[in-house]
Order: sequence, then structure tokens, then C-alpha cells
Amino acid sequence: MHYWLMKSEPDVFSWDDLVAKGREEWDGVRNYQAQNNMKAMKLGDRGFFYHSNIGLAVVGILEIVREAQPDSTDETGKWIAVEVGPVEPLLRPVTLKEMKADPLLADMAIIRQSRLSVAPVRAREYRHILALAGMKA
Repeated sequence: MHYWLMKSEPDVFSWDDLVAKGREEWDGVRNYQAQNNMKAMKLGDRGFFYHSNIGLAVVGILEIVREAQPDSTDETGKWIAVEVGPVEPLLRPVTLKEMKADPLLADMAIIRQSRLSVAPVRAREYRHILALAGMKA
């Protein structure tokens, strides 16, 4: 299993929106590196749902429920999307400020490439963020 971090602006699409819908196409990603990350996603991979711009925190755990297929919002046919579903909310959000201050997360993709909207997360980073949220892996 691989782990990911997927960013969304909560005033556009929030964790609560994902929970209410049950599953959703992760569309509109127009960055080649983020696209490559989504192409690498496999059914059952887990990821963090991260609120960007407002909140700046990991707030939930999601699961890849459909692998890469054409993005329904792309008229050119050039881009792909995956579908995600909610697993569970974090017991407490883990903020970007906390992650930046934590030496165990210094090499995390979100820290090194803050503008990347879909990023890999190492297994040890995933477990550590869960611990920071008061949860077990």
C-alpha cells in the first residue's frame, strides 16, 4: 500500500463534502507531477485529506476507490482523475505549522514542494502524522 496527501480548498470541496457524498472524483488537477502521482495510485491506497488555504491542516483519511481514468472535467482528454472515498476523520487536525516544525517530517513532499496538490507520503510519515493526531496506524 502507498500513501498520499491530497489538497483541497475547504470552501470549494471540504472533508465534510467528501463524507456527505461518500465518494468523489478528484478532478481538476492540472500539474504534471501531481498527475503522475495520481497515475501511480492503486485501489485501496490511503491518503490524507488536507485543507489548503483555509485551515492548512490534515483533517481526514481517504482511500483510493477508483484508479486513474480520464478526468470528466477535461475537454481535451489530456488529464486524468482518481476517485476517493472517506475512511475516517483525524481525532484532531494536524496543521502545516506542526508538520514544518517536526524534524521527522522535514523531508515530506508537502514541506519541500508546498504548491504540489497531490503528493506521496512515506509510510513512516503517515504513521507519524496519525500519532500526532492521537491515532494508531
